[in-house]
Formats: sequence, structure tokens, C-alpha cells
Amino acid sequence: MQNSKIVVIPTYNEKENIEKMIRKVMSLPEYHILIVDDGSPDGTADIVKSLMSEYPGSLHIIEREGKLGLGTAYKAGFRWALEHGYGYIFEMDADFSHNPDDLERLYKACSEDGADMSIGSRYCKGIAVMDWPIGRVLMSYGASAYVRAVLGMKIYDSTAGFVCYTRKVLETIDLDNIKMKGYGFQIEMKYNVYKAGFKIKEVPIVFVDRKEGVSKMSSSIFGEAFKGVITLRFRNIKTKK
Repeated sequence: MQNSKIVVIPTYNEKENIEKMIRKVMSLPEYHILIVDDGSPDGTADIVKSLMSEYPGSLHIIEREGKLGLGTAYKAGFRWALEHGYGYIFEMDADFSHNPDDLERLYKACSEDGADMSIGSRYCKGIAVMDWPIGRVLMSYGASAYVRAVLGMKIYDSTAGFVCYTRKVLETIDLDNIKMKGYGFQIEMKYNVYKAGFKIKEVPIVFVDRKEGVSKMSSSIFGEAFKGVITLRFRNIKTKK
């Protein structure tokens, strides 16, 4: 399964989006999906399970009790994907802010262009964000500029949540050492990949704000990321190999 592709999608109350997202991703060639649901009270997991007979062996779910955080959801999904032999592991949101059609561009950046990790980037070609209030755009763009200044990491969209990892990256990174649980997780993962010397490529995308459901962003999540970057600057980053 070294060339197989799986998309890890964390969910919490995404009943409006999840079936449409699953059907869209499954319409693309040779993708599997792993949903990591944090006990959504709106029945998101039930919708996923109702579709599993339609996509046998391709649609999977991990159900967790309670809202345990974005970072821990992705780590659980990454470990599952590695255990099941996938060669390319993607992460993306369930709300269509990431266009599933761009999965192929991220995949080709790794499978054909030699990247070890590819990032669906809102900021590598200017600012490509639609329907966000200007304050949210400035906060997000400023956060990535802050990360570049503090960590010296030449990635324009360090908080991006639309990523393709090759298997060897996730086998090398020590997931147990990834501490941040919110959106700071995205920064921490990229920094670990950068420090391990892997080739990283940003692929320009257009990010569109969700049309349905509710954003999970909060001031506490942003605060964790802001403080966590300073901590990262002085942490000794270790790999498993």
C-alpha cells in the first residue's frame, strides 16, 4: 500500500458537511478516508457509519469520547494510517474551506515533484482567502509572518491545515513529542518536518470560508499557538530515526 492515499478528517458537529465531503473525496481516483470524530452530539459519526457499506474498505472512522483537540485527532489518525500501510497521508477540514480537487495537486507535489510534505498554502502567492472578515485574514497572515520571524522557517502558511505527508515523514517525526492540541499543532508539525531536513513544497490554493456549520477557532486556541511558537524556538527537536 506504499502508494495508497488516505485523507484524515477530524470532525466535531459537521453533520451539514460530512456526507457531501465524503462523496466528493470518494469521486476522486483511489482515495480512502479516515474520519476522526470527537463524540459529535449532532450525529456526525452516525452519518459516516451509514455510508461505510457504500464504500467498503475505503471509508473508516475512529470515534473518540469528548472533544479532545485537533492535534490529538490528527495524531490518532496518522498512527492509524501508518499501521494500515498507507504511503501518502493527507489532512484537511470537513467544511469545504479546502477544495477536495486540490488533493491531487498536493499528491503530485510529493509523488512527482519530490516533496516530502506539501502544503495547501493560502499565502505563498499573495493572499488567497475568500469570505473571511478582514480581521481574521490579518490575524492568520500575521500569525504566519510571526512564525517565520521567530522560527526562521521559510513557510508562508505555517498554520495551514491542508497537507500531504509522505509515509517516511510521519515515520520519522516523533508524534509523542508534538505537544500543541489546537491550531498550534499545525505549526509544530511543520517545524518538526523542517528541522528534520525534509523537502517541503507550498502549493497555492484558494481558501474559502465555510458555508455551513460553525468554526472551531477561539481566542484560547490562538493563544496556545502564539505562546507555543516561543517554546518551540528553544526546544530540542528530536526524530525517531
